[in-house]
Amino acid sequence: SIVCGSGCRVFLRQLLDNSKKERKMMGKKIRITGFVLLALVQLLIPARMIWEQEHILKKGTEYKFKTAPVDPNDPFRGKYITLSYEASSFNVANEMVWEYGQTIYVVLTTDQKGFAKIASITSEVPEGTEAYVEGSVLFVTRNGSNQVTIGYPFDRFYMEESKAQPAEITYRNSQRDTTTTTYALVRVKNGKAVLKDVLIDGVPIKELVGKERTGND
Repeated sequence: SIVCGSGCRVFLRQLLDNSKKERKMMGKKIRITGFVLLALVQLLIPARMIWEQEHILKKGTEYKFKTAPVDPNDPFRGKYITLSYEASSFNVANEMVWEYGQTIYVVLTTDQKGFAKIASITSEVPEGTEAYVEGSVLFVTRNGSNQVTIGYPFDRFYMEESKAQPAEITYRNSQRDTTTTTYALVRVKNGKAVLKDVLIDGVPIKELVGKERTGND
């Protein structure tokens, strides 16, 4: 048998203590590294989103989506304008293959006045064209009309809170006035879309609100 004296026991205790310290230091380093990586990911994700939006705004194809009247009972939001569009429904051959919440791809074209209209919809990414936007099925009419109602990802136009509610009022008034034309400028690239602006008779709504506020001062 091996006999360990007092010096040996001291050495073993020191070795054990050093091992514990090294494990603590290693655990601390791992936690710090994990925290740093998590912080980088949290920074990179919004940075990536901002870059993608800017890229679409610069390189995407611009479409004018004519807006549709809003529900008068819809409450004011105070931070953004809720938008609905005329080009938001499409007649299909077989309504049974579509269901609520389903991801769809809307192939776009334009009418004689230059406003966006739907050429077709598909459940798969279209090939041979970049003129499409990803959306979702909001409603399927199964009473013989075979109509699919589409939800777009650009149905909210955010503004400064001080201007948002006046802009909502201006927008709703424009929707009730049949002599005005209100539309959204949307940039589209490879299925992704960014809402650029909302215009009433060709004038950005922010400018109209600014003029109205100046006139009331």
